[in-house]
Amino acid sequence: MQACAHRGDSSRYRENTLPAIESAIASRAEFVEIDVRVTADGAVIVLHDPTLERLWGLQAAASDVTVDRVRALGGPNERPPLLSEVLQLFDGASSTLLIDMDDAALAEPAFAVVKRTVVGGTAPGASVAWCGHIDGMRVIRRLDPSARIWMPWDRTSPPTAADIGDLAPERINTEFLTMTRELAAHIHALGYGVTVWTVDDELTMRWAQEIGVDTVTTNQLARLQKVVAADASGSAAHPNTGGVDVGVGVDVDEALVVARGLAQWAIEFSSSADPGQIDTKKDAADLVTEVDVAVERHVREIVGTHFPDHDFVGEEMGGGAKPGVPCWYLDPVDGTANFANRIPWNAFSLALAVDDRPLVAVVADPWRADLFEAVAGQGARLNGSRLRLPEGADAARAGAAQGDAAEPVDPLAGRIVSTELANQVPWPGMLELLERLGQRYCTMRVMGSGTMTLVGIAAGRGAGAVIGRFGAVDHVAAALIVQEAGGVVLDSGGANTLFPASGGIMAAVPEAADALYALWQESVDRSHSTSLPSS
Repeated sequence: MQACAHRGDSSRYRENTLPAIESAIASRAEFVEIDVRVTADGAVIVLHDPTLERLWGLQAAASDVTVDRVRALGGPNERPPLLSEVLQLFDGASSTLLIDMDDAALAEPAFAVVKRTVVGGTAPGASVAWCGHIDGMRVIRRLDPSARIWMPWDRTSPPTAADIGDLAPERINTEFLTMTRELAAHIHALGYGVTVWTVDDELTMRWAQEIGVDTVTTNQLARLQKVVAADASGSAAHPNTGGVDVGVGVDVDEALVVARGLAQWAIEFSSSADPGQIDTKKDAADLVTEVDVAVERHVREIVGTHFPDHDFVGEEMGGGAKPGVPCWYLDPVDGTANFANRIPWNAFSLALAVDDRPLVAVVADPWRADLFEAVAGQGARLNGSRLRLPEGADAARAGAAQGDAAEPVDPLAGRIVSTELANQVPWPGMLELLERLGQRYCTMRVMGSGTMTLVGIAAGRGAGAVIGRFGAVDHVAAALIVQEAGGVVLDSGGANTLFPASGGIMAAVPEAADALYALWQESVDRSHSTSLPSS
């Protein structure tokens, strides 16, 4: 698998600058990708954004300023270079320059510079390829029948002969979230190479290698080259995890490595992604975004590569669990309504279970970069630090020490209990619980993510949480994490279960569990009694 350095060696140097490009060449990246813009006076410069604001603090479009103004930015090695300057670096280099264009209007000016500099010019030994806007690629093909072109593709179905037309690309270039094992095989069968962009985490790099991707574009060049070198040397494609089998055919250590890697990726991706198109499912309050679907598709790809015999159930694409078969449960964006409305309170939730026995769980909060994880019988962690709630007796003694030791301490007084709506309406007993908690000087919170509501208890964030109706994709990961942190998890009947067959689920710190469970059940009973018709 080959490496394409995105905007040069951009993890070490400012993107699209001469030092970043020189470093990528020196590191022997097979391809070095750059972006081009055209100034007001027709110069072709190397710059990704249409404006100079993000990197250079100049609130102006590149197309509205002269090249002299651009060259006055930064120092000699930091300012946006000319395309002609960059081409000089590739004269005789082992790397190929990949010129990316997001606008077809850039194709002719960029091609003119390449032709002037490479064909009989000052960098005749430079190797050049092209990618970007499909209409721009058609312009390049018209100007040069021998040009090396990476054709853009944004669908999970393979391109047809009609899609390709006369473009004659050497590679099909997709965002990694679009790529699947099947799509890679189809593209190869058509006779084209497969490239994906932009992959920065090791887990996805290994997946790309596993499914036969030819070239990966990355901001983390050294990391990708390390993954490629490990494979070439015959090292294991997957990390050595110790192989701990819990007796149900599951290596929980490997499962945790994969789950943790996906959660780390989800933190970075979800916190920076735009929700995109927002659709509805069951009703107008039940939302799904492009991010929900993209994250689930990618997680299914990664899990399927590592654990092809496991089942999978996802919030967006469904699925089913067979008896005795390990099954993954995913909610890619729990709290989609929050996410779609730009409220930073949602979570990524992923768990592995066999039947009703959760084994591995991760929950990621992308906005605070918090990563909760747990393995059954091995405890829970938050960002690598062990989570352990105080035992009930210890917490009660601590509470009593703060007040009058002669007076009984109400474990709910002055505390917070969280819950969630049943979609957009209260669940039966919720309003009654709100009233009863208020009588105990305990405040209720409704934040909009069942996963976050439950998992926070593991870190002592509140006295407890009550969910009116359990759903495995939303709640089982958080339930395992709370229990492994020393919390109490009960179903509607009071049984200590992490996977209720029906009804709701409650999680609480030990000293508040009995009191909260009693209030929950009293509230549900009262709701049912008041809803019965009078005789």
